[in-house]
Parts: sequence; structure tokens; C-alpha cells
Amino acid sequence: MASKDRILRLKEETRINILDASLQIVKQEGWNALSMRKIADVIEYTAPIIYEYYSSKEAILLELTRKGFLILAKDVQAAKDKHRLPAKQLEAMWLAYWNFAFAEKELYQLMFGVDVNCCEMAKKLPESEIPADLIWDVIVDLMAPHIPTEDEVCIKYYTFWSVIHGLISINMVKRGNTDETNREILKLAISGIIRSIKD
Repeated sequence: MASKDRILRLKEETRINILDASLQIVKQEGWNALSMRKIADVIEYTAPIIYEYYSSKEAILLELTRKGFLILAKDVQAAKDKHRLPAKQLEAMWLAYWNFAFAEKELYQLMFGVDVNCCEMAKKLPESEIPADLIWDVIVDLMAPHIPTEDEVCIKYYTFWSVIHGLISINMVKRGNTDETNREILKLAISGIIRSIKD
């Protein structure tokens, strides 16, 4: 039994090493440079071994996308948990979203197709819904005692997401302002949308 556990542990370590190597390549050379051969070179395996774990480069991209959404969900949840009032929660959650985008730039690019072709299958990942669901629920809380329709919440969520994702995207393709100016724009946008929800 111990040897079976060891084999499973080694397989999981190899999977993680493949994903880590993929991100390392992307951080150094960009998404277009990623290939199964390069991954194999980094972890000092042969390319056919990589295919035993991931059937294609797209399968690796999908797994990295899943990982990105799980990290983002954890960050958004942690930001929410630091506050009691829905308005403060929303502000903290969107700031966490912003911080994730630049701390995990390569993952964000892959998750949302910023300056890179994203994996179409990623849209079907259940993990991709977690961050949005967390924010959606707080928007509903902020609208209380009014019980909003799904369309009302949808409009508010996509107003937030459009502004914040747009600002992130502009900065990722090197057309943004200074960090200080960006933070000011971000905070003004968040507070303005929160005010529109409360009114």
C-alpha cells in the first residue's frame, strides 16, 4: 500500500511540475513560446512522458485556467471575509480581483484572453463561475431590502466587470497610466457603481 501511495504522490508531483514549468516558460518567453517539447526540457523528461499526463498543450492550458480561477476565488473570498458591510465587501473583492490580475498576470491573460488566445473549453469550467458567484451574492446583499431580479443583478455585475476588466486589459497591453492613477480610477469606478446600487 505504501508503494501505491508513493506512486500516486510522484504522479501528482510530476503534474504540478509540468504546470509550474509551463508557467515558468510563459513568464520568460510569453504564451506563444509554450510547447510540449519546451516543457519536457525544463523538467528534464521526454515529450512522450508529458503526454502521459496531459493529452495536449490545450489540456495544460485548461488546467492552468482552472488553477487561476481557484486562486482568484480564494482571494475574492478572503477579501469578502475581512468586512461585514456589503459595500465594503464589494470594494475589497474588486480590489482583490485587480491585485490578482497583476500578481498572476499570465494566468489572468489565459483566463480572460487578454493578449493571448484563451482556451474555449475554459468557459465550461465550473471553477470559472466561483469568483463571479461570490461577487453576485454580495451585490444582492447590497440591494436589500429590495429583492432584485436576475437582470438587475446581472447589469450591476457586468457594469463592475466591464470597467475593472477593461482597465486591467488596457494596462496589460501597456496602454495604461501610472499605478497611482490606475488605483485612483479603480477606486472611483468601484465607489461610483456601489453608489448606483445603493440608490
